[in-house]
Amino acid sequence: MKAAVFSDVHGNLIALDAVLADAADAGVDEYWVAGDLVAHGPHPAATIRRLMELPNARFVRGNTDRYVLTGQVSAMIPADDPKMLVAAVRSFAWTRGAVTSGGGYDWLAGLPVEWRAILPDGTHALMVHASPGLDDGPGLYESLTDAELLDAGVAEAGAQLIFVGHTHRPMDRVVAGVRVVNLGSVSLPVTDERRAMWTLLEAHESGFKLEHRFADYDIEAVRSALDTGHHPSANWLKGKFQGAAAT
Repeated sequence: MKAAVFSDVHGNLIALDAVLADAADAGVDEYWVAGDLVAHGPHPAATIRRLMELPNARFVRGNTDRYVLTGQVSAMIPADDPKMLVAAVRSFAWTRGAVTSGGGYDWLAGLPVEWRAILPDGTHALMVHASPGLDDGPGLYESLTDAELLDAGVAEAGAQLIFVGHTHRPMDRVVAGVRVVNLGSVSLPVTDERRAMWTLLEAHESGFKLEHRFADYDIEAVRSALDTGHHPSANWLKGKFQGAAAT
């Protein structure tokens, strides 16, 4: 089997389509998507429809998916930055309206926090947005020590391969015999690499291998779509495409 594994689409249909085209070229037959699907991009309704139509696809919920449903905002937004707070609230409300009118609300609300699979060679795999059992929090990233990764529940997760997203920073580490892969982000880069990130998983009875891949897309077209689509927080979000941290 070949699976396209990716995370943090954030309503960016242009980047998603670039990843899907690259995945088709690679001959994938499954899709594993690790959350943060619709906020804060210019095309939440079209993005969720595209994802819902994918064959042999599995999904988990991200923190921003939950925020869209509940109206919550990230605890990472500084309490002394009311402009950012207002921008985030307006973005989630706008996205919720788009997803609801597009018929994706109930589908989004039904996504689980975790999804598990057993690969053909017997490897137990776990996909979760932030860290085992969580769709939010600090997440898993390269600068963590082995001890910090263990404190995040990696060894007790019941998996030998763990896929996460959330931080928008790619990572591929082994700790206590568990391979932990942060998929980076399809959208809203926080690294010098601005292309859409995804991972090709090839699994056979003899083992599995991962290939971390990148898909070019037109970031300026996404920024422009925030304006033409009358996104209420366009200026805030356009700054994120310059490398500002996602929430």
